[in-house]
Amino acid sequence: MLSLIAQRLRHSVWLLTTVLILLLSACGEQPTALERVKEEGVLRVITRNSPTTYYQDRHGETGFEYDLAERFAKSLGVKLEIEIANSLDELYARLNAPNGPHLAAAGLIESASRSPLARFSHGYLDVTLQVVHRHGQPRPTKPEQLVGKRITVVKGSVHAERLAELKQRLPELQYTESDEVEVVDLLGMLDEGQIDLTLVGSNELAMNQFSFPNVRVAFDLDSNQHLAWAVAPGADASLLQAINAFLDKAQTDKTLQELKERYYGHAEVLGYVGTYTFARHLQQRLPRYEQHFLKAAENYKVDWRLLAAIGYQESMWQPEATSKTGVRGLMMLTQRTAQAMGVANRLDPKQSIHGGARYFTEVHAGLPDSIKEPDRTWFALAAYNVGGGHLEDARKLTAAAGLNPNKWLDVKKILPRLSQKQWYTKTRYGYARGGEPVHFVNNIRRYYDILTWVTQPQLEGSQVADRGLHQPGVDKTPPKVEPRL
Repeated sequence: MLSLIAQRLRHSVWLLTTVLILLLSACGEQPTALERVKEEGVLRVITRNSPTTYYQDRHGETGFEYDLAERFAKSLGVKLEIEIANSLDELYARLNAPNGPHLAAAGLIESASRSPLARFSHGYLDVTLQVVHRHGQPRPTKPEQLVGKRITVVKGSVHAERLAELKQRLPELQYTESDEVEVVDLLGMLDEGQIDLTLVGSNELAMNQFSFPNVRVAFDLDSNQHLAWAVAPGADASLLQAINAFLDKAQTDKTLQELKERYYGHAEVLGYVGTYTFARHLQQRLPRYEQHFLKAAENYKVDWRLLAAIGYQESMWQPEATSKTGVRGLMMLTQRTAQAMGVANRLDPKQSIHGGARYFTEVHAGLPDSIKEPDRTWFALAAYNVGGGHLEDARKLTAAAGLNPNKWLDVKKILPRLSQKQWYTKTRYGYARGGEPVHFVNNIRRYYDILTWVTQPQLEGSQVADRGLHQPGVDKTPPKVEPRL
């Protein structure tokens, strides 16, 4: 009997011990990667300092990757914290380090060599790998013609990997990899003739083309590539799953489309001659009026570079400019607008700039509250050009088409309809050259981008400042054929 009791007691102890072990084990389960982000309340993202990823201007942090990552952090209910890597090798090393960043958002393309170091998300931006050369030099049209050329690419990039693959087929192919440069540096070296060729993504070239008017596409090396985010490899896929869900939703709810429009939609506005001409006027004309733009911007609380971009689009910074319709001055004000803005002499550059600044801010303030930034600025520019009545007609047509009347991306598709009888007869204000404000806004956005980059301040006491922000210069070397002005 005692033996049976002892046996039952041992069984009960074993059972209790097992239950306790299981309970303790459950209590000791590690939180998932996604749970850790939410517990910390911070999403730590590592990126690169470049115009296509992340940089800081006078308004703070910006860039395609930054804006997208900020939206992801917001969707998780956490704050965004940015880290900067000075090279791709450093980026992947820090991603894999203990307590490293949660994800990398740096214009990355998935590749075989990087697969052991990271797991990549769904693609969010299609790009083409392009070989670029300097205008005036022989243009290669196929990989075999890369042999014998001075080629430099970013170390550890997919471009370097592609060249390594080509070298297996073309043993005489030589190239240099450098972790001391970014794409913008390589384009500068190519523009100055320090190298013969480099490889870039089509998005990187589109964003930087304005600074280097002598750079040309030689040929496309690889198409159908796409940018992706990366997380450290491991069994826990919770954060990657959340990223993919966010990116998939961003594709369907137009978030990605809006960001692409904001950063790349107007990148091809300036041609070669237009870029060179703007670069020359930036050096020769803008200094005469910069102080007027700065003072007007201070008075009316608007970015002086935006005012300068409007002035360039209107008159190419020529104070005596006159249109066929009698619009005059550096900011091309009508007589009625000039009088309303207190401008006595439209040909006086100071008066014209201050009058234009006042008019723009009044138009901006008069827009419906439903239009938010950055769209609000693009709408204000369109109204500055075509008038508020025509813009409102276009917004109503946009809504009737099932699109969003508060998004510039949608309204600019509809504005050209104001010049088509089947559409303008249905509006309150009738006919307008609807395509003109679209062109007007696109140009100003491009000029503004250039002015933002060439006036970008250096940052002190930050990670970015340790290496220095990339500030593309504007090439003043004349093209082979002088453009007609």
